[in-house]
Amino acid sequence: MRASIIGWGHLPFGRLDALRLEDLIAQAAAQALQHAGVAGADIDGVWLGNLNGGFTPDIFAASLALQADAGLRWKPATRLENACASGSAALYAACDAVESGRARLALVVGAEKMTAVSGAEVTRILGQCAYSGEAGNPPGGFPGIFAQVARTYFERHGDHSATLARIAAKNHANGVLNPYAQMRRDLGFEFCNTVSEKNPMIAAPLRKTDCSLVSDGAAAVVIAREDVAQGFPRAVALRARAQVNDVLPLAGRDVAGFEGPRRAWQQALQAAGCTVDDLSFAEVHDCFTIAELLSYEAMGLAPAGQGARVLEDGTVMRDGRLPVNVSGGLKAKGHPVGATGVSMHAISAMQLCGEAGDMQLPSPRLAGVFNMGGAAVANYVSILERVR
Repeated sequence: MRASIIGWGHLPFGRLDALRLEDLIAQAAAQALQHAGVAGADIDGVWLGNLNGGFTPDIFAASLALQADAGLRWKPATRLENACASGSAALYAACDAVESGRARLALVVGAEKMTAVSGAEVTRILGQCAYSGEAGNPPGGFPGIFAQVARTYFERHGDHSATLARIAAKNHANGVLNPYAQMRRDLGFEFCNTVSEKNPMIAAPLRKTDCSLVSDGAAAVVIAREDVAQGFPRAVALRARAQVNDVLPLAGRDVAGFEGPRRAWQQALQAAGCTVDDLSFAEVHDCFTIAELLSYEAMGLAPAGQGARVLEDGTVMRDGRLPVNVSGGLKAKGHPVGATGVSMHAISAMQLCGEAGDMQLPSPRLAGVFNMGGAAVANYVSILERVR
């Protein structure tokens, strides 16, 4: 009894000074209910993906979704947190409830309000998602961690700074077409490949254009049981899904090998009865451009060390055989951490239903979604297909 997405809501990502966390949650939830054509009273449970960790005072936030519709009052609501994969954690928990028969309809919301604190505070809060025994080593929080990942990759496979710039340029060009994107500007390869006052080195070899954005935003989906979804005009089934967690300490594991993401992709594709070549497009977790490069290899598009090839031959471009991050990814769309996983699934559902507007690809059939928490620690891969 598979779970299906039958409706969604998505707010623009960016610096949303006029909106509080509760506004983001309630507005996205209300949009999703309206789009699915269901009332709050029809929902059997609410799951919220939200990291927070000090971005706002609203730690106990699950019931804020109930403000979207009076009919949601008295419904069970739960907040889930799994670092930058908090949105997918909420989605998977809702799917478990639906697929087990405990719920007919579930509301999933992912939201984060990050811009109300300083950049240094953002780095500190996100740094809490690393292993406390290794805090500050490498320095600079997650930019420092992924810089070390990039340096390790470069040591093994040669300098790929230009490859990372091509990923950034691709995603910024794609983001121009996404009305929800925080940065809708085509920066071009030369700008992304050049260290400058506007594109400084953040943590060598990662430049500013290699790092995702600090964002406010929210997205929501309504999930239905497979038999229930038959009564709705649209249904995008989660044909398969896999969650693979690795140990938290960096010491003793090869983060640049992306073993957790690789295993998650293998499990999801096997469960779906397909290969990566069957996918029409993929949305992957490009918190840093090196993560997208490693994702190409983890999902089986290229052997280890050869991910650059799928950029050079056009495979992952918007008009390629397997477009990756046509939304602009976290790089251009933005990365409000609790919302990211829900956003990835919502935008994939838009594509499969032909409702993606200027982002729309021609006749997509099957989508892959990869959302990651921490440095390849909590890894979620979904295979989505339209069934109605």
